[in-house]
Amino acid sequence: MDLDDLRNDLIVKQKKGLPFILTSIIIWSLITGVAALDMDIQLKNILVFSCSSPLLPLAWLIGKKIGVDIFAKDNDLASLGLIFTLNQVLYLLIVMWVFKALPHKMIMVYAMVFGAHLLPYSWLYKSKAYKVFALLIPILALVLGTLFNGLVVAGSLALLEAVFALSLKKELAAFPG
Repeated sequence: MDLDDLRNDLIVKQKKGLPFILTSIIIWSLITGVAALDMDIQLKNILVFSCSSPLLPLAWLIGKKIGVDIFAKDNDLASLGLIFTLNQVLYLLIVMWVFKALPHKMIMVYAMVFGAHLLPYSWLYKSKAYKVFALLIPILALVLGTLFNGLVVAGSLALLEAVFALSLKKELAAFPG
């Protein structure tokens, strides 16, 4: 298979990463719930980090439910998708710094890192939706996080992820593969 065939194969097998985007709706909803709690900001931020811990098992379960192999080990480009995700882990170091230095802005920065990490998937999945949301999420998080609190940012992300998931479903429906 050539590169384009590998990408098309991954688009079909992984449904453009839809299980992860559906999982992110759940995670950002959980973060919204935590952000609404009246508690010490340090504890709240630890709980926000904890909300992401079920990402892989939830994506796997959702993938099973909608017929997606989230690992697609038979496609060499699947490991590239993993590298794209691991890149985000490095940027979480910035979020950890914000956790201590500017704890009231941690959700905003977390949202910006989350959104920005989506950009390489626009190439991998031949997706305009990934490109749009990879740009929209960090910019919107910055604006909302500057004007409002983490609750507004997190709630907006949960809604935005739902719109993103619908956009991906629309792209998948139009995909010729």
